[in-house]
Amino acid sequence: MFWVLLLLLAWAVAGTACTRLCLAAVHAAAADVNAGREHDLTLYEAAFLSGGPRRVADLTLVSMARQRRLLLARTGWATVVDPRGRDDIERSVIGAIGPEGQSRIAPVRDAAAEAEAVGSLADRLVRAGLAVPDGARSGIVAAIRQVQLAAAAVLALGATALLMPGAADMPRHLVALWFGLPLALTLSCLAIARAEIHPYSRWASPAGQRLLGTLSRHTGGGDDRTYLTTVAVRGVRAIGEPDLRAAFERHEPLWRD
Repeated sequence: MFWVLLLLLAWAVAGTACTRLCLAAVHAAAADVNAGREHDLTLYEAAFLSGGPRRVADLTLVSMARQRRLLLARTGWATVVDPRGRDDIERSVIGAIGPEGQSRIAPVRDAAAEAEAVGSLADRLVRAGLAVPDGARSGIVAAIRQVQLAAAAVLALGATALLMPGAADMPRHLVALWFGLPLALTLSCLAIARAEIHPYSRWASPAGQRLLGTLSRHTGGGDDRTYLTTVAVRGVRAIGEPDLRAAFERHEPLWRD
């Protein structure tokens, strides 16, 4: 009858892991229910949700360059033409270029991405439920990992029960069947989690991804806002002007966006 104790342990391990996964999924779904309703994304917000702080810096540089308030040379240098920023993020870009009014683009992108203005933007998006807070994925990821370990533990306990020396009071195939039940529970939870739990991107929550999906359908037009929306969503790889594109490509591979 020792196999029965192993079976009870298998059920305890499987039940605990699956319950934790269900609770984590319910908590994530509850946080996403009302997020993003009646929220119109700004270009900065779309840029952050698509590519994070660095994408916001890129969008600001491109926007200011198209307005002739910033010169981005194909050699990889940025020069200030109009030192008056229209918002905090533009002012952070101008401040990153420095008092001489000229700097290489790469350090400007890095400094602007780390500016307080971009951090405040991120905080607002997190509070609105549109951006992924630090460590938000850890609960579900840890719960899924626990269910995976539980499945392996059930297999190990079942194998131990079947390989135990001595005569069993039940045929081995029935013992295997009993252990198959908690194994089926864990595998079913993993399958459901794969199908039903919303995947989180690095920056946008499920609600943020839905808004980005709506925004993406309106890219590709010819006006300036549509152009900047495309850059916000797709990054500097969407820049059409050869000289402006070369300014970002200079010493800065596109796939790092």
